[in-house]
Amino acid sequence: MAESGLTESGEAAAPAPVIPVAPGEKPWTDEELAEVRAELEDEVTRMRRKLASAEAELHELLTEGSDVVGRDPADVGSTNFERDQGMSLAANARELLEQSLLALKLFDDGQYGVCEACGGPIGKGRLQAFPRATMCVACKQRSERR
Repeated sequence: MAESGLTESGEAAAPAPVIPVAPGEKPWTDEELAEVRAELEDEVTRMRRKLASAEAELHELLTEGSDVVGRDPADVGSTNFERDQGMSLAANARELLEQSLLALKLFDDGQYGVCEACGGPIGKGRLQAFPRATMCVACKQRSERR
């Protein structure tokens, strides 16, 4: 990108999002923002794959014979356990995917890094460790106590 604020094609460059930081933290650099965004995009890709795999396995478990008549009770129990585990894995992957998609939307809308509870900064360190965070540490702790 040229120093004039224009892209190589002559179009105005989109301004980098301003992500708030907690007191005492240094402002985000363009490289740090690009790294966080890439991590979120990678997480979305990974979770989509994981969700598709979990749903395929769950579909297989649900369709591979629900007839329990004449089956050993241990086999039925094992099948039920595997089904429940598959449902849990799919739900977890879906939740992580939704969190990552929300973080990307907030990033694109210029709201990334703002606590959804108090409106203050989430904090650079927290977002670098957990890019899907939507609450500052204090608000997250309060919400988990309830």
